[in-house]
Amino acid sequence: MKHSILCVDDEADNIDALERLFRRKYHVLKTTSPMEALDLLKKNKVTVIISDQRMPQLTGVELLEKSIKTHPNAIRILLTGYTDIDSVVSAINAGQIYRYVTKPWDPVDLSNAIDKAVERYEIGEELVEKNRALEEALTELKTLDQAKSQFMMLVNHELKTPLTSMLSFADLLAETKLDSDQGRMLSRVKSAALRLQEMINDSLEYVSAETAQTKLEMKSVATRSLFEEDALAENVKKVAADRNVGLRFTIENQKVYCDEKVMRNVFRRLTHNAAKFAKSGTEVEVTGASNNDGSYELTIENQGPAIDEKKITALLKPFTLNENALNHSVGTGMGLSICQALLKLHRSSLQFTSRGSTIQVGFRLTPKGK
Repeated sequence: MKHSILCVDDEADNIDALERLFRRKYHVLKTTSPMEALDLLKKNKVTVIISDQRMPQLTGVELLEKSIKTHPNAIRILLTGYTDIDSVVSAINAGQIYRYVTKPWDPVDLSNAIDKAVERYEIGEELVEKNRALEEALTELKTLDQAKSQFMMLVNHELKTPLTSMLSFADLLAETKLDSDQGRMLSRVKSAALRLQEMINDSLEYVSAETAQTKLEMKSVATRSLFEEDALAENVKKVAADRNVGLRFTIENQKVYCDEKVMRNVFRRLTHNAAKFAKSGTEVEVTGASNNDGSYELTIENQGPAIDEKKITALLKPFTLNENALNHSVGTGMGLSICQALLKLHRSSLQFTSRGSTIQVGFRLTPKGK
């Protein structure tokens, strides 16, 4: 569809000349009356407005200034004689004039000016469309954040409360006299309830971090107190022992700025994951070292099955299990996602690489004030 151009000049010969010049490429509207031009603007979508400066009723600058109300995005070009230049320059901002062309105009120069004006209009329209799309995306994000908050309220009040009751009554039943079948069934009920509790807690932790609702207590902490074997939970050590996987630590001490509790949580989750998927009889190496830029990098490396780039990307998303999908999993598939979300609150992120049988996952922290 052709762009429309409005040509306004009180001299009919000039209007006809402009029409002949542009009619092949554009739809040309023309008039010798500034007031009629305003009526045409009310009825038509116009890309470029070309107006002479010296006209009865309204000057070109006045007409172009009035056109802003109906066509704020149109490109405005003023035709003027040499003697009008001083007065035009002082009024050019009022009419939001893209450029002025002196009479007599050069047809090639004027054609190029119109082509560039149309191109600028298209860029402006594209920018408006992109801004509209961004506003829609922002609205969707706000809606999503609200949905996440509502999800957290639902889980907290509607799931955790009955689950707590189930576990409490299971503990009370365990204190009573049960036969072997009853004891076995109660054990399975409690095991299932504990697994459900883990999934609920992990989901809440992930959503809280993703929506920046996790409250951090940032302070300067020594890395040797964060990333050492004594900081590991017993379940991590048990997984490593059960799979005959060793744990080796090389931690350079440095002060980093973080939430100590949150960072210990990230460290335990990553180490547990590394021990769980390491080849039996190998070691998990935990290395912490300072970088030249003052940051501190922790790397956890194990020997296990190679992972391609697509799988790495998937593993960083929630509810992704690096296990046989036909088998029941004992995990929630959220460990790495939670770590990524918590690290994002520290302006950091997981770096995951797989080279052959060597898998590395790590992140960087900075000292206070950086």
